[in-house]
Amino acid sequence: MSASEQPKTTAASRPPRRWPNIVARTVWGLFVIGVGVFLLYPILVKSNFLFLFGKSPSLEEMESPKVEQASELYTADGVLLGKYFRENRSPVPFNKISPLLVKALIATEDIRFYEHSGIDLTALARAVAGRGRNGGGSTITQQLAKNLYKIRRGDRGLLGYIPIVSTLISKTKEWLTAVELEKRYTKEEILRMYLNTVEYGSQAFGIKVAAKTFFNTSPDSLNAEQAAMLVGMLNNPTAFNPRFHPETALKRRNLVLARMGQANVLTAKAADSIQQRPIVLQYRVEKHIDGPDTYFRGAVSQFVNKWCEANGYDMYRDGLKIYTSIDSRMQAHAEDAVQKRMKTLQQQFDRFWKNRGGNPWVDDEGKEIPDFIETQMKRTDQYKALAARYQGQPARLDSALHAKRPMKVFTWKGDGDTTLVLSPLDSLAYYKHFLHAGMMTMDPFTGHVKAWVGGINFRFFKYDHVKQGRRQAGSTFKPFVYLTALDNGYTPCDRIRDQRVTINYVENGKDMEWKPDNVTREYTGINMTLRHAMARSVNSVTAQLTEKVGWDNVAKYAHKVGITSPLLPVPSIGLGSGGDVSVYEMVDAYSTFVNNGFQSEPQFITRIEDRNGNVIKQFDPKQKRAIPSETAWLMLYMLRGGMDEPGGTSQALWEYELWKKDNQIGGKTGTTSNYSDGWYMGVTKDLVTGVWVGGEDRSIHFYGSQQGEGGRMALPIFGTYMEKLYQDEDLDITMGPFPKPTSKITKKYICVSESEPRRRRAEPVDTIATDNLLEQLNSGVVPVPDSL
Repeated sequence: MSASEQPKTTAASRPPRRWPNIVARTVWGLFVIGVGVFLLYPILVKSNFLFLFGKSPSLEEMESPKVEQASELYTADGVLLGKYFRENRSPVPFNKISPLLVKALIATEDIRFYEHSGIDLTALARAVAGRGRNGGGSTITQQLAKNLYKIRRGDRGLLGYIPIVSTLISKTKEWLTAVELEKRYTKEEILRMYLNTVEYGSQAFGIKVAAKTFFNTSPDSLNAEQAAMLVGMLNNPTAFNPRFHPETALKRRNLVLARMGQANVLTAKAADSIQQRPIVLQYRVEKHIDGPDTYFRGAVSQFVNKWCEANGYDMYRDGLKIYTSIDSRMQAHAEDAVQKRMKTLQQQFDRFWKNRGGNPWVDDEGKEIPDFIETQMKRTDQYKALAARYQGQPARLDSALHAKRPMKVFTWKGDGDTTLVLSPLDSLAYYKHFLHAGMMTMDPFTGHVKAWVGGINFRFFKYDHVKQGRRQAGSTFKPFVYLTALDNGYTPCDRIRDQRVTINYVENGKDMEWKPDNVTREYTGINMTLRHAMARSVNSVTAQLTEKVGWDNVAKYAHKVGITSPLLPVPSIGLGSGGDVSVYEMVDAYSTFVNNGFQSEPQFITRIEDRNGNVIKQFDPKQKRAIPSETAWLMLYMLRGGMDEPGGTSQALWEYELWKKDNQIGGKTGTTSNYSDGWYMGVTKDLVTGVWVGGEDRSIHFYGSQQGEGGRMALPIFGTYMEKLYQDEDLDITMGPFPKPTSKITKKYICVSESEPRRRRAEPVDTIATDNLLEQLNSGVVPVPDSL
């Protein structure tokens, strides 16, 4: 077939084109999918489909939104000690908020607040058209949703990490949540939640804290200019903070005032007049820990945090009200007594070592310890940080340790601190010169801790000498020897001769020998009653009695009545060398004597309430029978011997106004080796108080009983403190005798104590004894004080 004969292809005979149909169908399909996605998108976001969008607020969270709220710490007498918070917030009801503030907020942030249902389409369209130049489109309800549920900081989902997409998802969650909030809450409730939730800057969350922080007023007392200032800050709490950016804050405040005028909240004349006024602040930021007695709050936070973790609460966000056993008035008297005595004692200490021409860190021979500061420096965090920075560069490290710079340091002069030019080594040496103190008072019948002074100044010395610190107790440990004796057949009238003794014992399979001595190196030869010997704190008698009752039994009885620290059952345990103990546990142990033989676990928290005032935990006293009531009463009688017996070591208390209405006080002084630690344990019919005084290190101390024994370092704090308590008419603490025994006393306790044939000292001395000190005295390295 020729070419001319081949059939011609015409338009009618060509196959139909299918491309337009495919495109049309594709477009239509995409349109349908798009519409479907658009309609399903909110459901997908809300349900977190395939974990793409992140978690949204649940129904339960909508019904009961949980706003972070500061927990508050109160004393037993209702004084606010401080707060614990990440966001400092204290919500208030709507009727406690100034109407001017509410109207200023609506006029500035959401003029159609009462007209929309969570989303203001008009404002949203305006924001999109003006690309944000004409203001944002977020309503107050949307802002509440964002703040209340941390939408932008919560679970973002897999798509939430894609720029722009993440913003769209967050906005969608805000819109959906805002609509749900509008369904569940009234407009008034939304405003209340918003004003109590939002951040105002300077660590102030919620209107109550903001009003106090910037104007020292309450939310219902805010005037127009103050309300405008606070509302203006909401847009940018940092940029519009009047404390740090007064000019921009003033412009922002005036803008809010103008909008209040436009909304007829204020007249145009009033708005213009207020705009001419300067910003007036009464600025004070509440810190995370604020108020008196920070040492105590450290113990509280540790205890409450542990309880919260075990019980599903957060101390820093759940708005708990924590009620303590501390009495603010007793606490103030305790702090005052410590401050006054320690200031005077520090002056004596500085003068003592200045006269000796040396530093207070000395060895057992009285010689200054070489390179003491350099050695101590290597134990500090500051040194470790510098050593890491200048690793392999000893010259630069040494230069950094000797580099001087101005620094604020603690001083007993003036307002408590001053500026000195010191190097790190100089600073450490400066602080090592200070004496420290710890003091605690407890109600022996309930175990409630009433006063807690952990040191001389928390700002500069964070270490707590009540519970954290442990030191040898010296002669304040002797009562546990006499307790062991009384509970095992002895009576206060039994006698042991004050004489030189040698005690043989076995330690680790090796025969050992101990020759305790009285610090005066004298023995009266008196066949002393046990009461007289304990009152005089005679070491030779205590050592003999320890051997008779067994030093392992002494350790057991000490643990029975409240000592929790490990103790070594050694012959010298009665002189305090069996282990280190804290003021906290010593007060607990002595309280067993006052509490009729029941050992009460110390308590400093009495109850915890939730943010609505419901008691969620009541801490009831925990007591157990430790010793018989007869033994406990006899121990009180023994402790009174410090005042009643000739030469009793507590008799310096006669100098204080403590002796009316047949008042009785029992107590025991204590001093450790080389006068490193001074103690006084005092008991009355109502209270037990323990006081410790000493250097930061055991090698820092006085060098003589004239200044360094417990009767001179710690007893005056107790005496001053008790004077103040008895004089305070607001306190229900009265003078009077100890209660009569609740059970029959079968053991003889009334007996005559012979006086010494001659007295070489007009005042009682707390006789301490350690082998190394006696060696120093015998060798002539340490001069015997003239008063001995």
